[in-house]
Amino acid sequence: MSRVARGQNPFTKLGAPEKRQTVLLAALLAVMMVFAGRLIYVQAIIGPSLAQAALAERTHTYTLTGARGDIVDANGTVLATTVETYRVVVDQTQIPDFRLYDEDDEVIGYGAAAAAQVLAPVLGLDVNTLGARLVGEAGYVILATDVSPEVWQQVAALGVNGVASEDTFERVYPNGATAGSILGWVNSEGVGAAGIEQTQNEDLLGTDGRLQVEIGASGQVIPTGQQSTTPAMPGCDVQLTIDADIQWHTQQVIDDAVDTYGASWGAVVIIERSTGRIIALADSDSVDPNNPGASAVEDRGARSVTSPYEPGSTGKVLTILSALEEGVITPTSPVEDPYRLTTDNGQTFHDHTEHPDQILTPAGVLAESANTGTVNIGSLMSDATRYEYMQRLGWTEATGIGLPGESPGQLGEPETWDGRTRFANMFGQGVSVNLLQNTGVFATVANGGVHITPRLVDGYDCDGEFIENEAAEPEQVVSPESSEQMIRMLESVVDDEGTGEHAAIEGYRIAGKTGTAQVADETGQLNDVAASFVGIAPADDPDLAVGVVIYNPSSGIYGGTIAAPVFHDVTAFALQSRGVAPSTEPADPYPLTPDAS
Repeated sequence: MSRVARGQNPFTKLGAPEKRQTVLLAALLAVMMVFAGRLIYVQAIIGPSLAQAALAERTHTYTLTGARGDIVDANGTVLATTVETYRVVVDQTQIPDFRLYDEDDEVIGYGAAAAAQVLAPVLGLDVNTLGARLVGEAGYVILATDVSPEVWQQVAALGVNGVASEDTFERVYPNGATAGSILGWVNSEGVGAAGIEQTQNEDLLGTDGRLQVEIGASGQVIPTGQQSTTPAMPGCDVQLTIDADIQWHTQQVIDDAVDTYGASWGAVVIIERSTGRIIALADSDSVDPNNPGASAVEDRGARSVTSPYEPGSTGKVLTILSALEEGVITPTSPVEDPYRLTTDNGQTFHDHTEHPDQILTPAGVLAESANTGTVNIGSLMSDATRYEYMQRLGWTEATGIGLPGESPGQLGEPETWDGRTRFANMFGQGVSVNLLQNTGVFATVANGGVHITPRLVDGYDCDGEFIENEAAEPEQVVSPESSEQMIRMLESVVDDEGTGEHAAIEGYRIAGKTGTAQVADETGQLNDVAASFVGIAPADDPDLAVGVVIYNPSSGIYGGTIAAPVFHDVTAFALQSRGVAPSTEPADPYPLTPDAS
């Protein structure tokens, strides 16, 4: 066994330098292996997830709003549209970096004070108020809304750090209250809340798109970063049947009449007889969709369909038309018309003015608006038969034209009629309908007995392709002969001997019927009145059916006195606007009494 001298380094003999190198190399290799392993772990194992997380942190997704479709009239006039505006926002944390330079590129201001100084005049805001909103640590603060594209361009040109814009859309109605009760409006979320805006909401709504971009630490988009876009799609445009010019004029006329006669409300409906298209549907005090809150709640809907009323003597047309179709009368049949009539079950009725007992023809009954004569005609048919014609002609159900809140009226089945109602509804009392339903009866007569369901929507323009609104199948509900006879009888109402002389239009033959109905008020007393006139023009070659109702006037309560002049004004304008030729042949009325035939 060898010995090592005292004080001798034992590694000297064992090759200490080589040993140290070996140990150091091993340690170095170990460290390198650790780093290599870590590198492999980071790059190969968790690297993709880290990169994905970093990308996700940098990626911002923005919603691209699909614009709501327009609503236009039959001629393409825009009634409702969407205007793009901007919401100006700020990231307050970036404002301190803003510098304001003069023409010599010298800094003359910085931070919130300088930013407010340049932004306030452009945005129309107070400098101090705006400056306060620029100070803080919030990443998102709204500075202004409803900013026009032109103003936003001026704001963007200022280059203020952290100031950005968001697209917003404002619904506007260029014609104000014209057709307001038809159009309705949208709520704060851009969803239809009334009228066509509500019922056609799914078609009008656009489809939102999406924009994804990478945002750098500066808050700006990274030009070379990943971007993806899913385009927004606009909603369909909805084309209505109404004519905006005729609609506007009709609203002016009914507003004036309601004001003149101190009425609660009034409404007018104009229907194109050959298609069922509604040319105008006007209500007094129509809501302005730009500011619906300014209108009383009761004025925000379309009373033409939401407010049923007793049709009064216009309902006599349905009774006498049914009797013609059933063959129990002819236009010249003798009809007893006493001033007062008591039925077999003890119900007493009378005409509106006292007169001696007389014999009229059905044409005379209509011309004089005789209640007792109508009861005598209606009594020639069973209740079930009369109800069947009420169904055929549209008195028993809502029209379904696409406006919310439409009332179907109130008309029970014959089994529910009491001893008085079964007679009263022969002349339009004890029953309620909406104005569109009642005008539809006259449109059917004007169309040779063919019922066409009225419609308010012509179709939809989606991506440049027009899709026509599917119309219901026309139905022959009474004969052409009965319809022609009824029109000829109704012409007598509008001549000098009839109750509707104020509806006459120079150059055109007019057929129509007045109506005046007592209506129960809130106490149940018959203190309210519905004055109406419904007619056909021209009578010799019908183009339009027009209905007018003025509810609860304080003066001039008769339909022939206050509703017939409204018919005259709106119908004359509509005929001329539509280029309808004047009548060329004189009327050939039926005699009003048998001895005159």
